[in-house]
Amino acid sequence: MPVVHDEAFLERAIAAGSGEQEADLVIKNVDLFSVVDGSTVKTDIAIVGDRIVGTHGAYSGREELDGTGLTAVPGFIDTHLHVESSLVTPLEFDRCVLPHGVTTAICDPHEIANVLGAEGIQYFLDSSLETVMDLRVNLSSCVPATAFETSGACLEIEDLLPYRDHPNVIGLAEFMNFPGVLSRDPKVLAKLAAFQEGHIDGHAPLLSGLGLNGYLAAGIKTDHEATTAEEALEKLAKGMTILMREGSVSKDLEALAPILTPDVSAFIALCTDDRNPLDIAEEGHLDSMIRRLIAKGIRPLDAYRAASWSAANAFGLKDRGTIAPGKRADIALLSDFVDCRVEQVISGGVIANDGAFSKRGIVEPVGLDSVNVDAVTALKFGIPARNSEADVIGVVPGKIITEHLKRTLPVAGGKTLVDLKQDVLKVAVVERHKRTGNIGLGFVNGFGMQHGAIASSVGHDSHNICVVGADDAAMAHAVNRVIALKGGFAVADSDGVKAELALPLAGLMSLEPFETVKSSLEDLRAAARDLGCTLAEPFLQVAFLPLPVIPHLKITDFGVFDVNEFELVDQGS
Repeated sequence: MPVVHDEAFLERAIAAGSGEQEADLVIKNVDLFSVVDGSTVKTDIAIVGDRIVGTHGAYSGREELDGTGLTAVPGFIDTHLHVESSLVTPLEFDRCVLPHGVTTAICDPHEIANVLGAEGIQYFLDSSLETVMDLRVNLSSCVPATAFETSGACLEIEDLLPYRDHPNVIGLAEFMNFPGVLSRDPKVLAKLAAFQEGHIDGHAPLLSGLGLNGYLAAGIKTDHEATTAEEALEKLAKGMTILMREGSVSKDLEALAPILTPDVSAFIALCTDDRNPLDIAEEGHLDSMIRRLIAKGIRPLDAYRAASWSAANAFGLKDRGTIAPGKRADIALLSDFVDCRVEQVISGGVIANDGAFSKRGIVEPVGLDSVNVDAVTALKFGIPARNSEADVIGVVPGKIITEHLKRTLPVAGGKTLVDLKQDVLKVAVVERHKRTGNIGLGFVNGFGMQHGAIASSVGHDSHNICVVGADDAAMAHAVNRVIALKGGFAVADSDGVKAELALPLAGLMSLEPFETVKSSLEDLRAAARDLGCTLAEPFLQVAFLPLPVIPHLKITDFGVFDVNEFELVDQGS
């Protein structure tokens, strides 16, 4: 429960900070790192309730932690993520990520909102009141993302306003419909106008020049879609805070690390956007980003500042980001400062351990019957022959940006076929919300599969079922298993299903512990490799193929979509 900062609390805090009475919790003899000047000092840190009340001195507390040999840094702030992409519930996300030092996560429930609408947002807000970490919510701004796909819901400004004043709402989430902003769409303007006094998160891949100026004139403040130093520097020059991203698919740290210099580290923060439990277990979370940045020669001060103070400042979280009296008690205790190895975490004055997690309330799952589509047959995946080269989605490993390729493909029986020699497979999007019967069909390059299929009900942003395959029978097996699971991942060949993961909560999240999800992902990755798949993270890569707001070529249940032209590709003969 939130701590009430009333007169009685303030009296205790002042008395403990002044050394006149015991604090609730004291971290003794710890090396305190300052993200203000990069200095380190050995001290005690005194905490009352959820607030730091004393540093740079000696204190006693009702509970004491020995910080000898540890370095205290401010808790990390993930400035933009989708909890749904962790494939677990918000409470399991809390248990998975908080031990990595992430004490604040700013999430956009965009994925569940596209499936369930306001019910999904309410589920996240209810969950945010129970997590040990501080889970903040930016309200989903673009549901659906475009008019060129079938979504499970539509959120207009009237649907968002009831949540605007919720204590855990920061503002408006990533405004990905930048064409709508620039064309001054009335519905877009209504959303932007309602949040002018709050935070509006950006999403403007490759937007530059006067178009970027127009976008920023709407009051948009941050961007996590910069993929090159040049793009990031222009956005910084025009007043944006850059959220450096390193997720399971979108990996921009290598390209953007050189811009994290002393001159601009106050205007750069860190985010993961989409990261699954297997990658978190193997690599870490924001702690992984920090250690990699330092290993690349970035000053520790700049890396830790970006992970804390810069992030807090960008999102108006004035009560955190440094370890100082009066600030929220969000602290990561490190056994290795340079390699960012987190030993213990305090979040809002609470020691993050099994006891703290066990005290959380239960939030009932929602959307357990969100997959509304009949089983499909292999015949549904036939693609009629055409007299011109095929438009092919070109996957770029480590990016959600795709290429628009042209390929001459074999034809037989009036149908265009896959071409394994050119690494061209079929991709299809099966509508799963409203039983429209829509199936968008196309081709994709970059998976390396020699047989079989991979299907997923996680398909950004509308989350229809996306399947990539080398043969139609395997595609049908994979899709039908996802339907039977009420959402999830499936790997299949022409004989049947080889591996699976059920994601019944809105077709996006498991009801199992994150450890179980991690194990299932290991099995799925192995099954995908057995098909010949060469991608390190094939399932989230599949999930981003239907994202029609990221250049250059994508696919929805309506068909192949040219993001540059913002129109469906004519696939006539």
